[in-house]
Amino acid sequence: MPYYENRCWRPEAKKRPVVSGTLMARVTSAKDNDIYAWQDASGMYRVKFDADRDDKRQGMESMPVRFAKPYGGDKYGFHFPLIQGTEVAIAFHEGDPDRPYIAHALHDSRHVDHVTEANSTRNVIRTAGLNKLRMEDKRGEEHVKLSTEYGGKTQLNLGHNVDEERVVRGEGAELRTDDWVAVRGGKGILLSADYQPNAEGVMLDMHEAVQQLEQALALAKSLSKAAETAKATSADSDSQSSLNSALSGLQKPGILAHSPMGIGMVSPEAVRIASGRQSVGIVSGRNTDISAAQSVTVAASKTVSLFAQSAGMQLFAGQGKVDVQAQGDALNVQALKDVTVTSNSGSVTVNASKELTLVCNGAYIKISGGNIELGCPGNILLKAANVQKMGAANLNLSPQELPKGFKGGFAITNQDTGEVMPYTHYKVTTAECDVYSGTTDKLGNTMPIYTASPSSMKIEFPLSSTDSEQGASS
Repeated sequence: MPYYENRCWRPEAKKRPVVSGTLMARVTSAKDNDIYAWQDASGMYRVKFDADRDDKRQGMESMPVRFAKPYGGDKYGFHFPLIQGTEVAIAFHEGDPDRPYIAHALHDSRHVDHVTEANSTRNVIRTAGLNKLRMEDKRGEEHVKLSTEYGGKTQLNLGHNVDEERVVRGEGAELRTDDWVAVRGGKGILLSADYQPNAEGVMLDMHEAVQQLEQALALAKSLSKAAETAKATSADSDSQSSLNSALSGLQKPGILAHSPMGIGMVSPEAVRIASGRQSVGIVSGRNTDISAAQSVTVAASKTVSLFAQSAGMQLFAGQGKVDVQAQGDALNVQALKDVTVTSNSGSVTVNASKELTLVCNGAYIKISGGNIELGCPGNILLKAANVQKMGAANLNLSPQELPKGFKGGFAITNQDTGEVMPYTHYKVTTAECDVYSGTTDKLGNTMPIYTASPSSMKIEFPLSSTDSEQGASS
């Protein structure tokens, strides 16, 4: 009854209906057999009440309803979307039938709980796409498993690792996938097999590893000094010292790997160790053994130096020839004591294009210009059954031609300022279409490029308006 000024009474208003408790319903979707959640732009759902027997259009059985969550807010929260057919309990805010919301999601006879009496020690978060986080509380078999089916079961397994049949696969930690794995640390990576019981100690505890680095550097410096004293080429210990400083505490981005009982790195295919700017140091406290089923090759752009401090040096060829050549300069062979040259079943030929001289305690034999000169401060004793003087004779041996190569390179500078461009990526292409890529050194120089014959080379690098060409030089 409407209110009038001349009437001071009216019937008492009826109380608004109140819904106590919850009503059961199921999440719906506008699609049949929808495998994903069907929500509106606000993340609300449509549900069909179990008590609703009306035939409504699929996906429109109710007004949009919110889903209550244990944690939520602006751009954060606890979000597990509900899929068509999921049984839910609908509660009403302050009992208002016009303000329903999904209070809970429940398992039922059609959607049985996957944690039952058979595996009641497990705590599981599992999605419809079989992404799961499992935490096992069974004493003595505790483990955590984070898994997705993508990539052939990409998993992180921690603790007591078992398969789907609960058969033990191992213990500890495992990160596995049938696809790719990338481990990236922008400030550095420490790989360690050192024992750290019960997670005690600091995360980057690398005392043993740093100690090994310092020990290796000390040995390298000591032997380098001995080599320098013997007039051999000394090792580059400065770059190794810089490496130690960078890896100690990972003060600079680097990778440090250490194991108290050894490290094995094997592959049925190629294995490579390379440094683009600095030296590669290999140091061992005892022996360094290199074995190859076929060939061992050593090539250096400048010097190859071999030095043995105290126990000598051996070079053997079980089969085949041994060639020693100085293709661009002299060859010196010197010993403190005896020098023995022996051919067990052949001959020994010493050939010189200009002069051959044998000297011992002032006595000498000089062969030069087709003449033989003998001289000595003492006597010349000639012991023979017969001595025959015959006419002149020649024995001409053609000298072995030594191979020659050709070398070229570039120094990259900025065309506008003339300044060198250190650590610049470049690509060099030779006339034979061989391609060499690299980075310039601190002076802007590329690596030396070697060719079998004189030819042109083309270089490409950033900030270059035109390609430069330079002929290879011998």
